[in-house]
Amino acid sequence: SWCSVLAGGNVRWGWHRLAPRWAERLVADAGVAPGDLVLDIGAGDGAITAPLVAAGARVIAVELHPQRAALLRERFADVGRRVTVVRADAADLRLPRRPFRVVASPPYAATALVLRRLLAPGSRLVAADLVLEHAAARRWATGRAPGAARWSRDFDAALGRRLPRSAFTPRPPIDSTTLLLRRR
Repeated sequence: SWCSVLAGGNVRWGWHRLAPRWAERLVADAGVAPGDLVLDIGAGDGAITAPLVAAGARVIAVELHPQRAALLRERFADVGRRVTVVRADAADLRLPRRPFRVVASPPYAATALVLRRLLAPGSRLVAADLVLEHAAARRWATGRAPGAARWSRDFDAALGRRLPRSAFTPRPPIDSTTLLLRRR
């Protein structure tokens, strides 16, 4: 799930499912190749996991919600070792020790935490395509995010495809954009 900040500063927690055609576009834009190890952080019901599997990736689907994690295990049981479901909070995310990619729509409330972890020294991140709240994606892409002086030496950041509110069910009250991170 991710958090929406509403007018007046109120925070509403909720899960907004990415429509399958937008998930397919996200994975196609990312250029995932067969055999790539890819994290789907905030995997939900597998909207992004499914096109990652179709692209031939090995997927680590990270989902905190117990029922959604169970549904993910059930949904992808027939693909064997190609999908590993990890029930974990994005805040406790343990990164792979080998090179990996991320294609995900992580919880918006955890954006800074997830990005700091992905971009930390020693991370084996090769590339990330993350659906984020538009203003946060813009901050990271323009180098105004926390720690930019450190991580921008190793990574290029850019804005990717903008996703309309209609790309999610239910529609969120904020705009979303893909943040692209690539190791130099």
